[in-house]
Amino acid sequence: MSVPLAWLVLVGVGSPAALFGVLGCASLVKRPLPERWTGALAGGSLLLSGAALTIALIVHGATTTGGRLLTYGEWASSREGGLAIEFLVDRMSLAFAALSAAIAGVVAAFSNRYLHREPGYNRYFVLLTMFVTGMLFVALAGNVEVLFVGWELVGLSSALLVAFFHERPAAVSNALRVLSVYRISDAAMLSAAVLLRHVAGTDSLALLFSGVRALSTVGLTETSATIIAVLLIIAVAGKSALLPFSGWLPRAMEGPTPSSAVYYGSLSIHAGCFLLLRSAPLLEHAPAARILAGVLGAATAIFGGMTTRVQSDVKSSLAYASLTQVGIIVVEIAIGWYGIAFVHIAGHASFRLLQFLSAPNVLHDLHGIEDAMSDRSRRFGTTRDAIMPRRLERTLFLVAIERGFLDTLLDRSVVDPFTRLAERLTRLDAWLCGAVLPPWQPVAAEASEDRDE
Repeated sequence: MSVPLAWLVLVGVGSPAALFGVLGCASLVKRPLPERWTGALAGGSLLLSGAALTIALIVHGATTTGGRLLTYGEWASSREGGLAIEFLVDRMSLAFAALSAAIAGVVAAFSNRYLHREPGYNRYFVLLTMFVTGMLFVALAGNVEVLFVGWELVGLSSALLVAFFHERPAAVSNALRVLSVYRISDAAMLSAAVLLRHVAGTDSLALLFSGVRALSTVGLTETSATIIAVLLIIAVAGKSALLPFSGWLPRAMEGPTPSSAVYYGSLSIHAGCFLLLRSAPLLEHAPAARILAGVLGAATAIFGGMTTRVQSDVKSSLAYASLTQVGIIVVEIAIGWYGIAFVHIAGHASFRLLQFLSAPNVLHDLHGIEDAMSDRSRRFGTTRDAIMPRRLERTLFLVAIERGFLDTLLDRSVVDPFTRLAERLTRLDAWLCGAVLPPWQPVAAEASEDRDE
């Protein structure tokens, strides 16, 4: 049954990847497909992908209970073994991949009508298929190269969809925030991959996901495992908006509603959680990193729970509500409740998808809940003053309404250095062409010379 399984996985991953190539090439030559073709191809491609991965899950469950590494040839021969596309398939990876394809199919069907006659219609579906391809790579990655490619595709498509309405200054500014945080996440992921390759002598993720005993056989000590796990937690924190990187999440809602649903309500925000769940054997080999993950998850859940209660718009409220559940999922992984964590990921992703796609109805439901709660408080009274002192309540409200002051922290520690570096590199490129002053000379000096002229 290994041959049918390999073909099913290839069809499941290759279907959205092929559509991404077709739509992307059509856009590059400025010959985008008509809307009716794009919508039909996107729906059919994702339906085929979801069906193939679901059948692959059934076939795998009927034939074996362990993991299986599927290799689709070597694509480079610069080193021994070459660069291969490898997928590590087991029940968890196939289930998450099938869920990702199904959710993306629902979003594609919704987007076909939601973005009808939108100038960026074709661009949206190019980015959506890029995202789905990246998510399937992350879910099924069998080596570091495949994982990193998928990780980058998810991050790049996320940032570009935040800036989908690029004529709005706020959308572009918020996309820069997302991209800045993702660069930290990607750097941590790359560092963990390089260190794993150096310590273990292999880039196969089958080793990392196969258990503590297998990790010990390749000389992975507790110290090296802790360093790799901490780098992995930093990568997960950036991608899943854990503290202290939570400030970018509500600003990412500048994109279209369908992209908010699939990215920050359903799949993208859970990609880091899924990777952490897959790396559970590494956390078991590094108790300090496991404690760190639990603390970050608990702090994020508390922060999201406070902040979601003071938001004035429904999308931000849903974003922080999602963040609360993501924090709880990370705590479950740190505790060792892996089955509960996976079910939580699947259920929460489906639930948030429904909420984001029906945001106006959610707002109506929230008003009904608030009315019911106010009626209940009028009948039975409230004990809030007795539970919490007024000064502490005001302090917590200030922290929540200012979103933990994380915007200022991210601006000063991440976005501003990232922007200054980009400006210096731009000036270096212009200086090499003889257009402006050297990049090491302050920008103020150039401005004063312009005023003198």
